[in-house]
Amino acid sequence: MKSSYGWRKRIAYVMIGVLLLAFAAGCSRGAQEIVSTENETETVQKDETNIRVSALKGPTAMGLVKFMNDAENNNVGEESYTFSISASPDEVTPKIVQGDLDIAAVPANLASILYNQTDGAVQVLMVNTLGVLYIVENGDTIHSAADLKGKTIYASGKGSTPEYALNYILEKNGLVPGTDVTIEWKSEHSECVAAISADPSKIAMLPQPFVTTAQEKTPSLRVALDLTEEWDKVQKDGEEKSTLITGVTVVRKEFADEHKEAVEQFLKRYQESVEYVQTHEKEAANLVGAYDIVTEEVAKKALPECSIVYYDGEEMKEMLSGYLSVLNEQNPKSIGGELPEDDFYYTK
Repeated sequence: MKSSYGWRKRIAYVMIGVLLLAFAAGCSRGAQEIVSTENETETVQKDETNIRVSALKGPTAMGLVKFMNDAENNNVGEESYTFSISASPDEVTPKIVQGDLDIAAVPANLASILYNQTDGAVQVLMVNTLGVLYIVENGDTIHSAADLKGKTIYASGKGSTPEYALNYILEKNGLVPGTDVTIEWKSEHSECVAAISADPSKIAMLPQPFVTTAQEKTPSLRVALDLTEEWDKVQKDGEEKSTLITGVTVVRKEFADEHKEAVEQFLKRYQESVEYVQTHEKEAANLVGAYDIVTEEVAKKALPECSIVYYDGEEMKEMLSGYLSVLNEQNPKSIGGELPEDDFYYTK
């Protein structure tokens, strides 16, 4: 394991943050916050157990919309939640490390990196999104991964699942990223959409629902490759099969240990929200639009392709450990240097 010096320093930040929060009780925690409280008296009573949750603008937030709506409308019993929606994992990571968030949806490999960099202070609760990555083009030239040779791809997600999934698929098809295929990295998926909208001759790697957003702006844009299918193709002869996983939900271990019942309730409501989104696409699309994740019209088309799921317990462990093993073989740095130990996986 890594030296504990860095983590001790982060603990100091957390303690300072707690003191500041105590001094400035009642202050806002960020943009797009939804807090569930019954009345002012209950708000004071619940401050210490309020669960601060962040999701990424995409499928992870889309799976939570029913939950967020229930919290906003005080339909979560005696529980209290604060939700925020972030555009990039870079916004979430320091907040988890410093203790400003309790639970967060993050890219699957980032969960492992956080675990390794914090000496096991982060646990994964569930898998929330499977493969949602696609190569799109305005033409009909790409029909296999081999056809990407000589191409330039706009992409977002450097240092997380998109980069490592793309590199893995390219390498397994005999292509060297950066040599045979040029990848231009953008900070957000929306920048990739803007880039190919401005220059339809370019291609991009996009997740849903941003594929649908791009097709709304450029109707001639087509899905050339489903990277989940490409992943499965290169996995078919392997001894141990793995699944392409995009997102997971993590919790600070300290919080989980101190508030186990609250975490269990969170998991229950999260699962109910995912099931609602899966079975009530029209109503879910309306909520997705209301929370400004994507427009309602885009959500209606994109939801069936967003691979929103809920897997916890042993099933989650089996899926995620297999995926991380593939990344570890490709590049140990992609998961923080080593595979997480068993305590990485939260158990009820």
